[in-house]
Amino acid sequence: MEQVGLAAATTDVTLWSLFMEAGFVVKLVMLGLIGASIWTWAIVVDKTLKYGKVRRQLDAFEQVFWSGQSLEELYRTLSDRQTSGMGAIFVSAMREWKKSFERGARSPIGLQMRIDRAMDVTLSRESEALEARLGSLATIGSAGPFVGLFGTVVGIMTSFQAIAGSKSTNLAVVAPGIAEALLATAIGLLAAIPAVIAYNKFSADAGKITSRMEGFADEFSAILSRQIDEKLQQPRQAAQ
Repeated sequence: MEQVGLAAATTDVTLWSLFMEAGFVVKLVMLGLIGASIWTWAIVVDKTLKYGKVRRQLDAFEQVFWSGQSLEELYRTLSDRQTSGMGAIFVSAMREWKKSFERGARSPIGLQMRIDRAMDVTLSRESEALEARLGSLATIGSAGPFVGLFGTVVGIMTSFQAIAGSKSTNLAVVAPGIAEALLATAIGLLAAIPAVIAYNKFSADAGKITSRMEGFADEFSAILSRQIDEKLQQPRQAAQ
């Protein structure tokens, strides 16, 4: 009979049975960690698709920008569209450029500072969009194991109380309760490990994309600086 009971207890030790037999707190911890794991993979899929789209947009914009098309024509093409990345930086700089000259800009230093400021604001906005929800990955990656450990501690305490009440140290009695508790730690690691890996990867990718946009902003600022000098020198030469 003891062997039959041991076999029955062994066959009942499945992931689903361990979850169903766990206490309320441990179940709550497990469900929270499972939800965090699902959220992690949703962010991974979203960021993978988004970063791939951003890279393609950057490549397409650079190809058009350096093709020799005039800045005015490119601005007219992009100004009525919803732009992002380098396109958004370009449009913000050109919009400030045109507004300043329409109002009769006279100071090249002031104009250059306003254009650079407009590009910095747009660059900051684009960088924030790239890094959106990466904080969630960092939180899940750092807190997941500890939340799982909390569930394990509560589960083991409950199991020891049950063991003390039954006054039995038979492995068939002890093992299911311990396994239920350890399952919380396993789920915590299952949520945390992909989150940490994804956070490191996407942080590096966001940094590379941001650096690429910063490089374009610097190059475009130099181009506009030369054109500002040329435009402001033309009235002086005509007056002479």
